[in-house]
Amino acid sequence: MSLPLDVIIIGAGSAGLAALREVRKRTERYLIVNNGPWGTTCARVGCMPSKMLLEAGNAFHARHKMAPLGIRGGDRLTVDMPAVLERVRALRDDFVGATLKATDAGERAVSGRARLLDAHRVEVNGTTYEAKNIIVATGSRPVVPEPWLAFGDSILTTDTLFEQPTLGPRIAVIGLGAVGSEMAQALARLGLEVAAFSKQPTVAGLSDPVINDTLLTLMKDEFPVNIGGDVQLREVAGGIEVTNGSARVVVDQVLAALGRKPNVEHLGLDTLGLDLDDKGLPPVDRHSMQVGDLRVFLAGDADGDRPLLHEAADDGHIAGLNAFAEEPRSFQRRTRLAISFTQPNAAVVGRRHAALVEDGEGRFVTGRVNFDDQGRARVAQRNHGRLHVYAAKETGRLLGAELCAPDGEHLAHLLALAIGQELTVAQMLGMPFYHPVLEEGLRTALRDAASHLPRMQDSDLGACGAFGASALD
Repeated sequence: MSLPLDVIIIGAGSAGLAALREVRKRTERYLIVNNGPWGTTCARVGCMPSKMLLEAGNAFHARHKMAPLGIRGGDRLTVDMPAVLERVRALRDDFVGATLKATDAGERAVSGRARLLDAHRVEVNGTTYEAKNIIVATGSRPVVPEPWLAFGDSILTTDTLFEQPTLGPRIAVIGLGAVGSEMAQALARLGLEVAAFSKQPTVAGLSDPVINDTLLTLMKDEFPVNIGGDVQLREVAGGIEVTNGSARVVVDQVLAALGRKPNVEHLGLDTLGLDLDDKGLPPVDRHSMQVGDLRVFLAGDADGDRPLLHEAADDGHIAGLNAFAEEPRSFQRRTRLAISFTQPNAAVVGRRHAALVEDGEGRFVTGRVNFDDQGRARVAQRNHGRLHVYAAKETGRLLGAELCAPDGEHLAHLLALAIGQELTVAQMLGMPFYHPVLEEGLRTALRDAASHLPRMQDSDLGACGAFGASALD
């Protein structure tokens, strides 16, 4: 390859591979460098293997619903934990293989640690490469307090959880963000003795106190949840003692689910001549992914914002496009959408409750629904959870939602679409709602929101024009 190259991509995760797809359409003068396993965090150690474990846990937990339906024998079911984990790894490897096959860069892919020398030069394995553009997509890694490393293999993260031949029988999950909440519930539903700890009172990324308390209460029905205080670990006879000052358990393993941190140490970002923040990151334009006014772009978990696969893929897509733009373009970002696949699903869509309250509680209204009495949810024995929608008080436009609800992942996508299209509560209520479906719960919340808004019309239905019904009838 002649020098300088058009693009060097550092990192082969979701963002890096999304950038690669755009780069390959436009040039063969590129290099993609990766340190460690190739393939996305999602496919290898994140969203895909975690969902496999969740599916197994939910399937086993469903035995509790059988007797009320007249189905006998559910109490005799058992879990083969090694087989569960073996299936997780096998399917995980298929996903990773498919990802790598679709993005194979051949000789333009180099394994090694990259370091920026300046805004156009990168050193890899002792060789210096020059490029017109550099895309940094180095991803992130789990946070583990340094003192905990002394416990060796007894401290698990999502990087190591799915590699275990078996688990338990006693495990502590520390941290109840999206991943911690999911894994604590999955492991408890698989029959492990789970104790969860969180310094923060909120779980699964929720900020609405009512929604948060609802999910927290449901989780406590399945396993102990200990909130508050700094968690301390100590080796004792029989295992690891975990305490937060008010609760104490002894476990065999600890899953550290304290979030992830960007992989930017020793990357050479300090050579770019820009001020770095307290996380070691330079200023990044969220809409163009450009670092300062340089031909350097920072994408994916490495930028520390919205560490979600679809956001990382968009980051990489934007960076890949802008690497070939004379002047980097700004792109409108999608409606915020974050889902935790607990049961019931937890989700935050659009603007969070906490952000709206900060702007002023008098500027929005809340529409509420409790799924305890929702018909379809009762039929399926999933009648637990709540949904809150938030709308602008003056216009009725949907602003956001938080929920923990059955099939909440689908409700969240419907709401994200509505918010992205800037629909109002009235326009949403004009949409069809079939019966019986869980979406009728969303209609209840929308009607509640409408009751707090200026009355615009006396029917959910729109009035016909002079020539009668629409041709779509």
